[in-house]
Amino acid sequence: MNKTTIVLLAVLISAHMTAQESWLLKQCIEYGLKNNRSNSIYDNDRLAADAKAKEVLADYLPKISLTSTLDNNLKLQESVIPAGVFGDEPIRVAFAQKFNANATAQLDQTLYDQALITGLKANKYSRQKAELNSQQNQEALIYNITAAYFQISVYRQQLNFLKSNLETYSRQIQIFQLQVSKGITLQKDLDKVSVDFNNTTSQLRVAQSNLKLAENELKFEMGYPIDQTLVVNSITRDAAPQALLEDPKSDFQASLKTDYQLSEVNIKLLDIQQDRIQAEGLPKLNAYARYGAVGFGENLSQTYSDVSDFAAIGLKLNIPILDFYKRNAQYSQAKIERINAEQQLKIDESRYKVDHQNAVTKVLQEQANVDNNQRNVILAESVLKTTDLQFQKGVTDLTDWLNTQNSLKEAQNSYLKSLYSYFQAKIDLEKAAGTLKIFYNSL
Repeated sequence: MNKTTIVLLAVLISAHMTAQESWLLKQCIEYGLKNNRSNSIYDNDRLAADAKAKEVLADYLPKISLTSTLDNNLKLQESVIPAGVFGDEPIRVAFAQKFNANATAQLDQTLYDQALITGLKANKYSRQKAELNSQQNQEALIYNITAAYFQISVYRQQLNFLKSNLETYSRQIQIFQLQVSKGITLQKDLDKVSVDFNNTTSQLRVAQSNLKLAENELKFEMGYPIDQTLVVNSITRDAAPQALLEDPKSDFQASLKTDYQLSEVNIKLLDIQQDRIQAEGLPKLNAYARYGAVGFGENLSQTYSDVSDFAAIGLKLNIPILDFYKRNAQYSQAKIERINAEQQLKIDESRYKVDHQNAVTKVLQEQANVDNNQRNVILAESVLKTTDLQFQKGVTDLTDWLNTQNSLKEAQNSYLKSLYSYFQAKIDLEKAAGTLKIFYNSL
Protein backbone atom coordinates (compact mmCIF):
# COMPACT_ATOMS: atom_id res chain seq x y z
CA MET A 1 0.00 0.00 0.00
CA ASN A 2 1.61 3.31 -1.10
CA LYS A 3 1.51 6.57 0.81
CA THR A 4 -1.12 8.21 -1.38
CA THR A 5 -3.45 5.25 -0.91
CA ILE A 6 -3.09 5.45 2.86
CA VAL A 7 -4.03 9.11 2.87
CA LEU A 8 -7.02 8.48 0.60
CA LEU A 9 -8.15 5.59 2.80
CA ALA A 10 -8.10 7.81 5.87
CA VAL A 11 -10.16 10.43 4.04
CA LEU A 12 -12.69 7.83 2.83
CA ILE A 13 -13.11 6.46 6.36
CA SER A 14 -13.84 9.95 7.62
CA ALA A 15 -16.30 10.63 4.79
CA HIS A 16 -18.10 7.32 5.39
CA MET A 17 -18.51 8.07 9.08
CA THR A 18 -19.80 11.57 8.35
CA ALA A 19 -22.39 10.24 5.87
CA GLN A 20 -24.05 8.11 8.55
CA GLU A 21 -26.45 9.49 11.11
CA SER A 22 -24.59 10.86 14.11
CA TRP A 23 -25.81 10.38 17.68
CA LEU A 24 -25.68 13.27 20.10
CA LEU A 25 -24.51 12.67 23.66
CA LYS A 26 -28.00 13.09 25.07
CA GLN A 27 -29.38 10.55 22.60
CA CYS A 28 -26.74 8.01 23.64
CA ILE A 29 -27.54 8.51 27.33
CA GLU A 30 -31.28 8.30 26.71
CA TYR A 31 -30.83 5.06 24.79
CA GLY A 32 -28.60 3.63 27.51
CA LEU A 33 -31.04 4.48 30.31
CA LYS A 34 -33.72 2.51 28.47
CA ASN A 35 -31.74 -0.42 27.07
CA ASN A 36 -28.83 -1.26 29.38
CA ARG A 37 -29.51 -4.69 30.85
CA SER A 38 -28.59 -3.62 34.37
CA ASN A 39 -31.92 -1.77 34.49
CA SER A 40 -33.79 -5.09 34.72
CA ILE A 41 -31.75 -6.05 37.79
CA TYR A 42 -32.79 -2.91 39.67
CA ASP A 43 -36.38 -3.25 38.46
CA ASN A 44 -36.35 -6.72 40.01
CA ASP A 45 -34.93 -5.26 43.22
CA ARG A 46 -37.93 -2.93 43.42
CA LEU A 47 -40.25 -5.90 42.92
CA ALA A 48 -38.38 -7.79 45.63
CA ALA A 49 -38.83 -4.84 48.01
CA ASP A 50 -42.59 -4.88 47.31
CA ALA A 51 -42.68 -8.63 47.91
CA LYS A 52 -40.79 -8.16 51.18
CA ALA A 53 -43.36 -5.57 52.28
CA LYS A 54 -46.17 -8.05 51.57
CA GLU A 55 -44.31 -10.72 53.54
CA VAL A 56 -44.09 -8.48 56.62
CA LEU A 57 -47.75 -7.45 56.27
CA ALA A 58 -48.79 -11.11 56.01
CA ASP A 59 -47.80 -11.65 59.65
CA TYR A 60 -50.70 -9.39 60.65
CA LEU A 61 -53.24 -11.09 58.39
CA PRO A 62 -55.40 -14.11 59.40
CA LYS A 63 -53.77 -17.51 59.13
CA ILE A 64 -55.65 -20.79 58.73
CA SER A 65 -54.07 -24.17 59.34
CA LEU A 66 -55.43 -27.69 58.88
CA THR A 67 -54.15 -30.60 60.95
CA SER A 68 -55.06 -34.25 60.65
CA THR A 69 -53.65 -37.22 62.57
CA LEU A 70 -54.26 -40.94 62.65
CA ASP A 71 -52.79 -42.98 65.54
CA ASN A 72 -52.46 -46.75 65.61
CA ASN A 73 -52.06 -47.46 69.30
CA LEU A 74 -49.97 -50.63 69.18
CA LYS A 75 -50.04 -50.74 72.97
CA LEU A 76 -52.66 -48.69 74.74
CA GLN A 77 -51.64 -46.57 77.67
CA GLU A 78 -53.45 -47.59 80.85
CA SER A 79 -54.47 -45.48 83.80
CA VAL A 80 -55.09 -46.68 87.36
CA ILE A 81 -58.26 -46.02 89.31
CA PRO A 82 -57.30 -46.05 92.98
CA ALA A 83 -58.72 -48.64 95.36
CA GLY A 84 -61.91 -47.60 97.10
CA VAL A 85 -63.45 -45.85 94.11
CA PHE A 86 -65.05 -48.81 92.40
CA GLY A 87 -63.84 -51.56 94.66
CA ASP A 88 -61.27 -52.66 97.15
CA GLU A 89 -58.54 -53.17 94.55
CA PRO A 90 -57.02 -50.66 92.12
CA ILE A 91 -58.40 -50.97 88.61
CA ARG A 92 -56.20 -50.63 85.50
CA VAL A 93 -58.14 -49.28 82.55
CA ALA A 94 -57.29 -47.85 79.07
CA PHE A 95 -59.20 -44.71 78.11
CA ALA A 96 -58.57 -45.16 74.38
CA GLN A 97 -59.05 -47.57 71.53
CA LYS A 98 -56.63 -49.06 69.03
CA PHE A 99 -57.21 -46.36 66.38
CA ASN A 100 -57.57 -42.67 67.05
CA ALA A 101 -58.26 -40.07 64.28
CA ASN A 102 -58.24 -36.31 64.72
CA ALA A 103 -58.83 -33.44 62.25
CA THR A 104 -58.65 -29.78 63.24
CA ALA A 105 -58.96 -26.44 61.41
CA GLN A 106 -57.71 -23.36 63.24
CA LEU A 107 -57.77 -19.67 62.41
CA ASP A 108 -55.24 -17.41 64.13
CA GLN A 109 -55.37 -13.63 64.10
CA THR A 110 -52.78 -11.32 65.61
CA LEU A 111 -54.56 -8.62 67.57
CA TYR A 112 -51.56 -6.79 68.95
CA ASP A 113 -47.83 -7.22 68.28
CA GLN A 114 -45.84 -3.99 68.57
CA ALA A 115 -42.76 -5.61 67.02
CA LEU A 116 -44.75 -6.39 63.86
CA ILE A 117 -46.26 -2.90 63.78
CA THR A 118 -42.79 -1.36 64.05
CA GLY A 119 -41.44 -3.69 61.35
CA LEU A 120 -44.15 -2.52 58.94
CA LYS A 121 -42.60 0.97 59.02
CA ALA A 122 -39.49 -0.41 57.31
CA ASN A 123 -41.46 -1.16 54.13
CA LYS A 124 -41.45 2.50 53.10
CA TYR A 125 -37.70 2.83 53.47
CA SER A 126 -37.02 -0.51 51.78
CA ARG A 127 -38.83 0.79 48.70
CA GLN A 128 -36.90 4.06 48.91
CA LYS A 129 -33.64 2.11 49.09
CA ALA A 130 -34.55 0.11 45.98
CA GLU A 131 -35.42 3.33 44.14
CA LEU A 132 -32.16 4.98 45.18
CA ASN A 133 -30.16 1.93 44.06
CA SER A 134 -31.86 2.18 40.69
CA GLN A 135 -31.08 5.91 40.57
CA GLN A 136 -27.46 5.18 41.43
CA ASN A 137 -27.30 2.73 38.53
CA GLN A 138 -28.70 5.37 36.16
CA GLU A 139 -26.08 7.86 37.32
CA ALA A 140 -23.37 5.27 36.68
CA LEU A 141 -24.73 4.78 33.16
CA ILE A 142 -24.74 8.54 32.52
CA TYR A 143 -21.15 8.80 33.75
CA ASN A 144 -19.84 5.78 31.80
CA ILE A 145 -21.63 6.69 28.56
CA THR A 146 -20.41 10.28 28.76
CA ALA A 147 -16.82 9.18 29.44
CA ALA A 148 -16.86 6.79 26.47
CA TYR A 149 -18.41 9.50 24.30
CA PHE A 150 -15.60 11.89 25.27
CA GLN A 151 -13.00 9.29 24.37
CA ILE A 152 -14.52 8.87 20.93
CA SER A 153 -14.56 12.63 20.38
CA VAL A 154 -10.90 12.96 21.34
CA TYR A 155 -9.86 10.02 19.14
CA ARG A 156 -11.82 11.57 16.26
CA GLN A 157 -9.92 14.81 16.66
CA GLN A 158 -6.66 12.89 16.92
CA LEU A 159 -7.47 11.20 13.62
CA ASN A 160 -8.09 14.60 12.03
CA PHE A 161 -4.71 15.84 13.23
CA LEU A 162 -2.93 12.70 12.01
CA LYS A 163 -4.61 12.81 8.60
CA SER A 164 -3.62 16.44 8.21
CA ASN A 165 -0.04 15.57 9.16
CA LEU A 166 -0.04 12.67 6.70
CA GLU A 167 -1.13 14.95 3.91
CA THR A 168 1.70 17.36 4.77
CA TYR A 169 4.29 14.57 4.77
CA SER A 170 2.83 13.09 1.58
CA ARG A 171 3.14 16.39 -0.28
CA GLN A 172 6.72 16.81 0.89
CA ILE A 173 7.60 13.24 -0.11
CA GLN A 174 6.22 13.81 -3.60
CA ILE A 175 8.39 16.92 -3.91
CA PHE A 176 11.47 15.12 -2.60
CA GLN A 177 10.94 12.13 -4.88
CA LEU A 178 10.98 14.46 -7.87
CA GLN A 179 14.04 16.29 -6.56
CA VAL A 180 15.89 13.06 -5.83
CA SER A 181 15.22 11.86 -9.37
CA LYS A 182 16.76 15.09 -10.67
CA GLY A 183 19.68 14.91 -8.26
CA ILE A 184 18.70 18.10 -6.46
CA THR A 185 17.98 16.46 -3.07
CA LEU A 186 19.80 13.65 -1.31
CA GLN A 187 18.06 10.30 -0.70
CA LYS A 188 18.68 10.63 3.03
CA ASP A 189 16.45 13.72 3.16
CA LEU A 190 13.66 11.78 1.50
CA ASP A 191 14.22 8.94 3.96
CA LYS A 192 13.94 11.32 6.94
CA VAL A 193 10.53 12.52 5.80
CA SER A 194 9.49 8.95 4.96
CA VAL A 195 10.33 7.83 8.51
CA ASP A 196 8.07 10.50 10.00
CA PHE A 197 5.38 9.59 7.47
CA ASN A 198 5.56 5.92 8.45
CA ASN A 199 5.49 6.79 12.17
CA THR A 200 2.43 8.94 11.63
CA THR A 201 0.81 6.12 9.65
CA SER A 202 1.36 3.76 12.59
CA GLN A 203 -0.10 6.34 14.96
CA LEU A 204 -3.10 6.63 12.66
CA ARG A 205 -3.69 2.88 12.81
CA VAL A 206 -3.41 2.92 16.62
CA ALA A 207 -5.85 5.84 16.82
CA GLN A 208 -8.32 4.00 14.56
CA SER A 209 -8.03 0.93 16.79
CA ASN A 210 -8.53 3.03 19.92
CA LEU A 211 -11.56 4.65 18.32
CA LYS A 212 -13.04 1.23 17.60
CA LEU A 213 -12.45 0.11 21.18
CA ALA A 214 -14.06 3.30 22.53
CA GLU A 215 -17.05 2.79 20.24
CA ASN A 216 -17.46 -0.78 21.49
CA GLU A 217 -17.27 0.44 25.08
CA LEU A 218 -19.95 3.02 24.34
CA LYS A 219 -22.18 0.36 22.75
CA PHE A 220 -21.77 -1.84 25.80
CA GLU A 221 -22.70 0.93 28.23
CA MET A 222 -25.69 1.87 26.07
CA GLY A 223 -26.88 -1.71 25.61
CA TYR A 224 -26.51 -1.12 21.87
CA PRO A 225 -25.96 -4.14 19.54
CA ILE A 226 -22.21 -4.60 19.29
CA ASP A 227 -22.37 -5.76 15.67
CA GLN A 228 -24.22 -2.65 14.46
CA THR A 229 -22.59 0.59 13.39
CA LEU A 230 -22.85 3.51 15.80
CA VAL A 231 -21.57 6.92 14.73
CA VAL A 232 -21.57 9.67 17.33
CA ASN A 233 -21.29 13.40 16.91
CA SER A 234 -17.87 14.71 17.91
CA ILE A 235 -17.50 17.16 20.78
CA THR A 236 -14.72 19.73 20.59
CA ARG A 237 -13.63 22.54 22.89
CA ASP A 238 -15.28 25.11 20.62
CA ALA A 239 -18.38 23.06 19.77
CA ALA A 240 -19.68 21.44 22.92
CA PRO A 241 -22.99 21.43 24.83
CA GLN A 242 -23.43 24.47 27.05
CA ALA A 243 -23.41 22.19 30.10
CA LEU A 244 -19.77 21.39 29.35
CA LEU A 245 -18.72 24.99 28.84
CA GLU A 246 -20.24 26.49 31.98
CA ASP A 247 -17.87 27.55 34.74
CA PRO A 248 -17.87 25.19 37.73
CA LYS A 249 -20.07 26.13 40.66
CA SER A 250 -18.48 26.16 44.09
CA ASP A 251 -21.72 25.64 46.05
CA PHE A 252 -22.31 22.09 47.22
CA GLN A 253 -25.14 20.18 48.85
CA ALA A 254 -24.30 16.71 50.12
CA SER A 255 -28.00 15.82 50.15
CA LEU A 256 -28.01 15.80 46.33
CA LYS A 257 -25.70 12.80 46.25
CA THR A 258 -27.43 9.44 45.98
CA ASP A 259 -24.81 7.87 48.26
CA TYR A 260 -25.75 10.37 50.97
CA GLN A 261 -29.46 9.66 50.54
CA LEU A 262 -28.83 5.92 50.73
CA SER A 263 -26.93 6.38 53.99
CA GLU A 264 -29.84 8.38 55.41
CA VAL A 265 -32.28 5.62 54.49
CA ASN A 266 -30.02 2.98 56.04
CA ILE A 267 -29.92 4.98 59.29
CA LYS A 268 -33.73 5.12 59.35
CA LEU A 269 -33.86 1.36 58.81
CA LEU A 270 -31.45 0.90 61.72
CA ASP A 271 -33.70 3.11 63.87
CA ILE A 272 -36.64 0.87 63.05
CA GLN A 273 -34.59 -2.25 63.78
CA GLN A 274 -33.66 -0.82 67.16
CA ASP A 275 -37.30 -0.02 67.98
CA ARG A 276 -38.43 -3.45 66.77
CA ILE A 277 -36.00 -5.24 69.09
CA GLN A 278 -37.24 -3.11 71.99
CA ALA A 279 -40.86 -3.91 71.11
CA GLU A 280 -40.17 -7.64 71.31
CA GLY A 281 -40.40 -7.27 75.11
CA LEU A 282 -44.04 -6.10 74.98
CA PRO A 283 -47.02 -8.49 75.37
CA LYS A 284 -48.48 -10.11 72.25
CA LEU A 285 -52.19 -10.81 71.93
CA ASN A 286 -53.64 -13.32 69.46
CA ALA A 287 -57.16 -14.61 68.87
CA TYR A 288 -58.00 -18.05 67.57
CA ALA A 289 -60.98 -20.11 66.43
CA ARG A 290 -60.75 -23.87 66.28
CA TYR A 291 -63.05 -26.52 64.87
CA GLY A 292 -62.37 -30.23 64.60
CA ALA A 293 -63.52 -33.78 64.91
CA VAL A 294 -62.21 -36.87 66.69
CA GLY A 295 -62.97 -40.54 66.18
CA PHE A 296 -62.06 -43.79 67.98
CA GLY A 297 -62.42 -47.42 66.99
CA GLU A 298 -60.94 -50.86 67.04
CA ASN A 299 -60.58 -50.69 63.24
CA LEU A 300 -60.20 -47.93 60.63
CA SER A 301 -63.78 -47.99 59.35
CA GLN A 302 -65.18 -47.66 62.82
CA THR A 303 -62.77 -44.79 63.54
CA TYR A 304 -64.11 -42.64 60.72
CA SER A 305 -67.75 -43.72 60.89
CA ASP A 306 -68.35 -42.48 64.39
CA VAL A 307 -66.76 -39.08 65.04
CA SER A 308 -67.43 -36.32 67.49
CA ASP A 309 -66.89 -32.70 66.52
CA PHE A 310 -65.70 -29.91 68.77
CA ALA A 311 -65.17 -26.16 68.51
CA ALA A 312 -63.50 -23.41 70.53
CA ILE A 313 -62.61 -19.73 70.37
CA GLY A 314 -60.16 -17.96 72.60
CA LEU A 315 -57.44 -15.43 73.22
CA LYS A 316 -53.76 -16.05 73.73
CA LEU A 317 -51.62 -13.55 75.62
CA ASN A 318 -47.85 -13.99 75.49
CA ILE A 319 -45.80 -11.95 77.97
CA PRO A 320 -42.00 -12.35 77.72
CA ILE A 321 -40.47 -12.59 81.18
CA LEU A 322 -36.88 -13.83 81.22
CA ASP A 323 -35.61 -13.05 77.72
CA PHE A 324 -34.56 -9.45 78.42
CA TYR A 325 -30.86 -10.39 78.70
CA LYS A 326 -30.71 -11.48 75.07
CA ARG A 327 -33.01 -8.68 73.95
CA ASN A 328 -30.96 -6.02 75.72
CA ALA A 329 -27.79 -7.33 74.08
CA GLN A 330 -29.45 -7.20 70.65
CA TYR A 331 -30.74 -3.69 71.37
CA SER A 332 -27.27 -2.51 72.38
CA GLN A 333 -25.78 -3.91 69.19
CA ALA A 334 -28.45 -2.21 67.06
CA LYS A 335 -27.94 1.09 68.88
CA ILE A 336 -24.17 1.00 68.37
CA GLU A 337 -24.63 0.12 64.71
CA ARG A 338 -26.95 3.11 64.25
CA ILE A 339 -24.54 5.45 66.04
CA ASN A 340 -21.68 4.23 63.83
CA ALA A 341 -23.80 4.76 60.73
CA GLU A 342 -24.50 8.36 61.78
CA GLN A 343 -20.82 9.00 62.44
CA GLN A 344 -19.87 7.43 59.10
CA LEU A 345 -22.36 9.69 57.33
CA LYS A 346 -20.71 12.75 58.89
CA ILE A 347 -17.31 11.46 57.76
CA ASP A 348 -18.66 10.80 54.27
CA GLU A 349 -20.20 14.28 54.12
CA SER A 350 -16.81 15.82 54.81
CA ARG A 351 -15.24 13.60 52.18
CA TYR A 352 -17.93 14.59 49.65
CA LYS A 353 -17.14 18.27 50.26
CA VAL A 354 -13.43 17.67 49.76
CA ASP A 355 -14.04 15.65 46.59
CA HIS A 356 -16.27 18.40 45.23
CA GLN A 357 -13.77 21.14 45.96
CA ASN A 358 -10.98 19.09 44.40
CA ALA A 359 -13.14 18.49 41.34
CA VAL A 360 -13.77 22.24 40.98
CA THR A 361 -10.04 22.91 41.22
CA LYS A 362 -9.35 20.18 38.65
CA VAL A 363 -11.83 21.65 36.17
CA LEU A 364 -10.33 25.14 36.47
CA GLN A 365 -6.84 23.73 36.06
CA GLU A 366 -7.72 21.63 33.02
CA GLN A 367 -9.70 24.49 31.53
CA ALA A 368 -6.58 26.67 31.65
CA ASN A 369 -4.47 23.83 30.23
CA VAL A 370 -6.75 23.14 27.30
CA ASP A 371 -6.99 26.84 26.42
CA ASN A 372 -3.21 27.21 26.57
CA ASN A 373 -2.58 24.05 24.53
CA GLN A 374 -5.16 25.09 21.97
CA ARG A 375 -3.29 28.36 21.50
CA ASN A 376 -0.06 26.38 21.16
CA VAL A 377 -1.55 24.30 18.35
CA ILE A 378 -2.59 27.44 16.48
CA LEU A 379 0.85 28.94 17.05
CA ALA A 380 2.65 25.75 15.94
CA GLU A 381 0.51 25.61 12.78
CA SER A 382 1.45 29.20 12.02
CA VAL A 383 5.16 28.51 12.60
CA LEU A 384 5.00 25.42 10.36
CA LYS A 385 3.33 27.40 7.61
CA THR A 386 6.09 30.02 7.75
CA THR A 387 8.85 27.40 7.97
CA ASP A 388 7.35 25.47 5.07
CA LEU A 389 7.38 28.59 2.93
CA GLN A 390 10.98 29.32 3.94
CA PHE A 391 11.97 25.75 3.17
CA GLN A 392 10.44 25.92 -0.29
CA LYS A 393 12.46 29.09 -0.94
CA GLY A 394 15.64 27.51 0.39
CA VAL A 395 15.93 29.95 3.31
CA THR A 396 15.91 27.15 5.91
CA ASP A 397 16.90 23.48 5.86
CA LEU A 398 15.04 20.18 6.24
CA THR A 399 16.05 19.74 9.88
CA ASP A 400 14.31 22.98 10.83
CA TRP A 401 11.23 21.92 8.84
CA LEU A 402 11.10 18.49 10.55
CA ASN A 403 11.60 20.03 13.99
CA THR A 404 8.77 22.46 13.35
CA GLN A 405 6.52 19.61 12.19
CA ASN A 406 7.38 17.58 15.30
CA SER A 407 6.65 20.62 17.49
CA LEU A 408 3.21 20.78 15.94
CA LYS A 409 2.63 17.10 16.65
CA GLU A 410 3.69 17.57 20.28
CA ALA A 411 1.38 20.56 20.60
CA GLN A 412 -1.48 18.49 19.14
CA ASN A 413 -0.83 15.60 21.52
CA SER A 414 -0.69 17.94 24.52
CA TYR A 415 -3.92 19.57 23.41
CA LEU A 416 -5.69 16.21 22.99
CA LYS A 417 -4.57 15.03 26.43
CA SER A 418 -5.68 18.25 28.09
CA LEU A 419 -8.97 18.21 26.15
CA TYR A 420 -9.82 14.72 27.39
CA SER A 421 -8.67 15.63 30.91
CA TYR A 422 -10.92 18.69 30.80
CA PHE A 423 -13.97 16.71 29.65
CA GLN A 424 -13.24 14.01 32.24
CA ALA A 425 -12.86 16.63 34.97
CA LYS A 426 -16.24 18.11 34.03
CA ILE A 427 -18.07 14.81 34.34
CA ASP A 428 -16.14 14.00 37.54
CA LEU A 429 -17.38 17.31 38.95
CA GLU A 430 -20.98 16.42 38.10
CA LYS A 431 -20.49 13.09 39.85
CA ALA A 432 -18.91 14.73 42.91
CA ALA A 433 -21.76 17.26 43.08
CA GLY A 434 -24.45 14.58 42.69
CA THR A 435 -25.85 16.39 39.64
CA LEU A 436 -25.34 13.82 36.87
CA LYS A 437 -29.06 13.70 36.11
CA ILE A 438 -29.26 17.48 36.05
CA PHE A 439 -26.29 17.46 33.66
CA TYR A 440 -28.06 14.93 31.41
CA ASN A 441 -31.30 16.92 31.35
CA SER A 442 -29.41 20.12 30.50
CA LEU A 443 -27.72 18.65 27.41
